[in-house]
Amino acid sequence: MSAPVPPDRKDQHLDVVLAGRGRHARDAGFDRVHFVHEALPDLDHDKIDLGADFLGRRLKAPLLISAMTGGPARAEAINARLAEAAQHLGIALAVGSQRAAVEGGASVGLDRTLRRRAPDTVILSNIGAAQLTRGFGLDEARRAMDMIDADALVVHLNPLQEACQAEGDRDWWGVGAALEALILKLGAPVVVKETGAGLSGRTARRLIDMGAAAVDVAGAGGANWALIEGARAVDSADAAHAAAFADWGMPTAQALVDVRRACPEAVVIGSGGVRDGLDVAKAIRLGADIVGQATGVLPAAVASTEAVVKHFQQTMRQLRTVCFCTNSANLAALRRAALRPLD
Repeated sequence: MSAPVPPDRKDQHLDVVLAGRGRHARDAGFDRVHFVHEALPDLDHDKIDLGADFLGRRLKAPLLISAMTGGPARAEAINARLAEAAQHLGIALAVGSQRAAVEGGASVGLDRTLRRRAPDTVILSNIGAAQLTRGFGLDEARRAMDMIDADALVVHLNPLQEACQAEGDRDWWGVGAALEALILKLGAPVVVKETGAGLSGRTARRLIDMGAAAVDVAGAGGANWALIEGARAVDSADAAHAAAFADWGMPTAQALVDVRRACPEAVVIGSGGVRDGLDVAKAIRLGADIVGQATGVLPAAVASTEAVVKHFQQTMRQLRTVCFCTNSANLAALRRAALRPLD
């Protein structure tokens, strides 16, 4: 099995992000993308269809609350708020890593109460790829899904974080083969995602060919897990090591173009530095089927369910206005909307 997770690590991560530290030195690339404005749209703003299909289900908007978590004192409340908000809004929810819960630690709200709070929501379970060669296998993956009655499993790829974490798992020999075996045997959809450094088209193609149901590019521009680990480092050498990777990775906008070009048939999730509904619209135009957000909604998740709902209602309103001002009656039309040449 992997080395035990320090009991306060998740709280430390949350504190770093909430303090505004650990932000990627690069932006996500969305500011270089501009729609051509349509001054004479021929549609009703209120009748624009924001619905999106995802893993065989229909979402009311193309939005995924991406994985976030905290230590036991806060995670249960955060998970409850996110589930309630996702149910109210008709959007998807991915939980944070379930490693500790599967290994027998506190469930931090990652049990069947989550499904009871969100009976109609697409819920995605979550384990780390690095653990697949360290005692985590088919049984553990099924347990992670069963404990929250999940619709699919997310396997996250985080080599940069592991390399910058004092207690990180840095031997990845055989992880790809173990991931492919899991995908083939699980009997449920597997989504594979990066964690802030971006997926290349080449890697995404490999994952889709393995049988992944979807890939999440999780590009550079939002949280930088090297810097987050550097911020909690005790050893100054560890902090200095992490600081060198402040601008590492592929910006989200670029990753979306690269992955969509390599995988035209794939289900693609766009996340990483998504700030608002305009960024959501740009991500969809560049190739995303749905768009994930984590860091941007974290302050609301710490506050209340109502704050999370309000946050995403604003995002959906902004997305609808982009559709209106590009004469896009639905997301299929938005994917064909004209773009100005890059600056």
